[in-house]
Amino acid sequence: MAIINQATRELQVKIVYYGPALCGKTTNLVQVHSNVQTATPEAKGKLVSLATSSDRTLFFDFLPIEAMAVKGFRTKFQLYTVPGQVIYNTTRQLVLRGVDGIVFVADSQYEKMAENVESIANLEDNLRSLKMDLADIPYVLQYNKRDLANGAPIEYLEYLLNNREVQAPSFPACAHKCEGVFDTLNMITRMLLNKFINEASRKAA
Repeated sequence: MAIINQATRELQVKIVYYGPALCGKTTNLVQVHSNVQTATPEAKGKLVSLATSSDRTLFFDFLPIEAMAVKGFRTKFQLYTVPGQVIYNTTRQLVLRGVDGIVFVADSQYEKMAENVESIANLEDNLRSLKMDLADIPYVLQYNKRDLANGAPIEYLEYLLNNREVQAPSFPACAHKCEGVFDTLNMITRMLLNKFINEASRKAA
């Protein structure tokens, strides 16, 4: 649920990067944090890591240089990752609370397909536990690790993970080279902004 800060005239939007362990969620956030352009250094928050014994949750927020204004409010994006390991499912649910948009990062390697399928099913289960539905939330798929020799074809990933009545936008990526990282981010932010603009227009009508 987007938060409106009247004092700073900001609309705060929460985006969660979801996916199996070691799929590249953390790499995406590190690349975005390192390369995103903001109007001032203060417009980009610190990259914070909440570490467990074998996994971690990362988050930071940023106010991009050319963020669209919604009803006179600048848009600040908060980016989060969830732990990839199943034993941290409670943490995943906590991170998903109040989510506005989701980036599902899939591992393109053939041997990771079962984990990808399990993870997206887990995402839907966790959203249902929060009285939410993936079909109602803007989300994007990223097929990461496209540079590896054992990567499955995009068509196969689409069949497994995006075989729905309304397909989500999807992007090939090689996150450690920052390839596809900003294509993915730009799409989810654009989808969210369009959603909020449309909602604001309906309320004004």
